[in-house]
Amino acid sequence: MAFDMRQFLKTFLEESFEGLDVMENALLNMDVGAVDGETINTIFRAAHSIKGGSGTFGLQDVAHFTHGVETLLDEMRDGRRSVTQPMVDLLLSSVDVLREMLAAHRDQSQYDEAKVRAVADRIQRELGQSGAAASDPAAQQPAGPTAGSHFTVHFRPKPHLLKTGNEPLRMLRELATFGELTTVCDISALPALVDMDPEEIYLGWELRLQGDATAAQVKEVFEWVEDDCDLRIEEHAHSASPNAAPAPTANREPAASTEARGQPALHLAPPADERREDERRAAGDRRKVALTQDAGSIRVGIDKVDALINMVGELVITQSMLNQLGEDFDMSKLVKLQEGLSQLERNTRELQESVMRIRMLPISFAFNRFPRMVHDLSTKLGKKVELQLSGEGTELDKTVMEKIGDPLVHLVRNSLDHGIETPQARLAAGKPEMGTIHLNAFHQGGNIVIEISDDGGGLPADKILAKARERGLIGPEEALTDEKIYDLIFQPGFSTAEQVSDVSGRGVGMDVVRRNIKDLGGSVEVQSWPGKGSKFTIRLPLTLAILDGQLVRVGQETYILPLV
Repeated sequence: MAFDMRQFLKTFLEESFEGLDVMENALLNMDVGAVDGETINTIFRAAHSIKGGSGTFGLQDVAHFTHGVETLLDEMRDGRRSVTQPMVDLLLSSVDVLREMLAAHRDQSQYDEAKVRAVADRIQRELGQSGAAASDPAAQQPAGPTAGSHFTVHFRPKPHLLKTGNEPLRMLRELATFGELTTVCDISALPALVDMDPEEIYLGWELRLQGDATAAQVKEVFEWVEDDCDLRIEEHAHSASPNAAPAPTANREPAASTEARGQPALHLAPPADERREDERRAAGDRRKVALTQDAGSIRVGIDKVDALINMVGELVITQSMLNQLGEDFDMSKLVKLQEGLSQLERNTRELQESVMRIRMLPISFAFNRFPRMVHDLSTKLGKKVELQLSGEGTELDKTVMEKIGDPLVHLVRNSLDHGIETPQARLAAGKPEMGTIHLNAFHQGGNIVIEISDDGGGLPADKILAKARERGLIGPEEALTDEKIYDLIFQPGFSTAEQVSDVSGRGVGMDVVRRNIKDLGGSVEVQSWPGKGSKFTIRLPLTLAILDGQLVRVGQETYILPLV
């Protein structure tokens, strides 16, 4: 029966998005003047994993694009290419493109091909190659034999190869993307059926490739298994046939003789009817994915799962004890029954808390988007800004986490655009030219508190007051406290910006921020100090699922007051 790898696609995509986050954070934290080799290795490993997985799951456009990114990183890793700020910016753009491509595969939607082609062309220009083939995913699909290059690959895996998690068929499929691949299987080491170990591999292959690949690309296919196989790659002159005298380009241990092959040559490309049937099945699977992907998923630490399993075990024991008491109950067992019910109450309460903990995620999931955003916006606005994060391990309910993301984005963008001054203005005010935005999260009672503060110029109370009077929000002689003045910025359409930009200034956003926070049962407060900065404080409930409450009866009415 055929093994369908598509069932693991969702997990691969989740891991790929995490890998892109790793790449992005490492690039943003990279010191261009003194790059740590391990940082480059971290970025390279993430790109390599995405490329390998994309090939496995048939996402050839992603695999081909990532190959160019990986080549750039490999040259940096080997010291053949210096790490410059334009190069870091190009890699950040590549991360954006990969994120968009993977999201399109996840959602079965279309990505911006022109954007992908533009970034791929920039990568190819950096590599000194023609960008046409690499930038167009459709152009990279092999259309048949070409007169480009010919290779013969002798590949014999060590018996334990499968135990390392590697599968030879994937490597053969990857080779087939470079052109026409003919395989000859060597079964000379195959034992009798009774002597076979299903976890070991006994086959070897002679692979003949005709296409456009380079020797480095062919060797790279076997990069992860080079210590677990006997490998010899022979490149033939362009005018020669694949059967001509070989010219070795990469040597490892010589492969076992393939004289006793006993098998005809095989072509890996499936027949057209088979391909069409696969496409129909894939389309059906995509429709299923589109219908079910909204359910979402959550990663849970094994410690939380173990605690939940233990609590269920305790609950089963208590239930069994109560069953025994109920089979032959009399008043002499009343004390034991009360003890059992008390134990059941404790177990149920602990089970509830264990389940609630499963929904809790560290707020770093919401904070992780901001280093890149601050980097891009500060560059665009011509400002120098350092982002400080603290309390990233503070846990919050997944539902609350998903809904607080947009309000945080609005507040951070406003701090960048309105709060932090330009380097020249900061120096003139006796401040360091590098501004600071600080995101902090912590628990307080039954709430989580998120603070967004900056050391900018603060909120202009006089301008806010004048604008409010101009719009008729307050009377011409009405006096307001600072707290009430700052509260005016949450009015729909309110803005003191002198000009509208694509970052802010239209007065759209702050009213949405307050509304979204209120919808979560939270509140937002503003503090500001002229010339020194401002701080927005958001208070939210830890969870929207279950809250403890106290029953209060007043006359004939009963109320529940949340204990928090």
